[in-house]
Amino acid sequence: MRAAAVVAATSALLPSLAAPARADLKLCNRMSYVVEAAIGIDDNATTATRGWFRIDPAQCRVVVQGTLSADRLLLHARSLGVYGASPVPQNGTDRLCIAPGNFVIAAARQCRGGQTLAPFTEIRPTQSEDGNLAAYLAEAGEYDDEQAKLAAIQRLLVIAGYDAAPIDGVDGPKTQAALAAFLKGHGLGTEIVQAPNFFELMIDAVQSPSPTGLTWCNDTPHKIMAAVATDDGKAVVSRGWYRIDPGKCLHPDVTGQPKQVFSFAEAVDANAQAIKVRDKPLNWGGATMLCTRESKFEINEQGDCGTRGLNPTGFTPVDLSSGGKTLRFAMP
Repeated sequence: MRAAAVVAATSALLPSLAAPARADLKLCNRMSYVVEAAIGIDDNATTATRGWFRIDPAQCRVVVQGTLSADRLLLHARSLGVYGASPVPQNGTDRLCIAPGNFVIAAARQCRGGQTLAPFTEIRPTQSEDGNLAAYLAEAGEYDDEQAKLAAIQRLLVIAGYDAAPIDGVDGPKTQAALAAFLKGHGLGTEIVQAPNFFELMIDAVQSPSPTGLTWCNDTPHKIMAAVATDDGKAVVSRGWYRIDPGKCLHPDVTGQPKQVFSFAEAVDANAQAIKVRDKPLNWGGATMLCTRESKFEINEQGDCGTRGLNPTGFTPVDLSSGGKTLRFAMP
């Protein structure tokens, strides 16, 4: 079983929604990640959920239109698969039902087929300048809109293999040089940075197979969770889990010049359970035994995995001598 990636969401805490609010409700993203959000509406002892609402950094999206009557509002947010392992676990205490695709669930405390429980956090939106209610998704860095957009660009540049670190939302020659090289390398003009669909175009470019580094591509109908390990000649570091959605590609964030790179991947179902084909787990690995764990991990010591409460997992070496390697995961 591999843990799914989610991202923590926070909001300003102000008025209760026990009385109807005659305004739209919008979610605003001040994180360095493109997120997908689901909301829960708790009213008169009935809880309904709906999702998914994709929200780019520095953007807001209306999730409820018109008069809203609710005892409580709840929020669950997750990062896109391109970001790999989730940066921060969701901290909500309400567990409500969600579904893989777009959904509306009227009774969300009793899951049915294809639905799974996920943690939701209570939010209390504030009234924004336009008269609507707004809740903000934020990180510890407390970015404003401009900083969140720049930090999100830096993060995707690093994932794509360009040196835009640190991811801090601060502009400078290093970030601008990395962005210019990325745009040129993918045949994109500088004007797209201001386009409404900029992050969609950038993510599509990041998820295409790359001539440099390691690329994973998921050619199965299942979600795949993957791990990477690097050997710099002094230590072997394993890291995961990265979520690769069906039909998508992903570049794990391998930095520096490692002497050797290793890969492991496994197909999982909606409950994060390993999928089996002919009674065997559907995975792609090898004979090099390295340590992993069920949840997000970065492990620097690779000996005695089992006695340390870790899982010994068979990785396969990846030949990057030609500069790049794309591993395509397909059904047997």
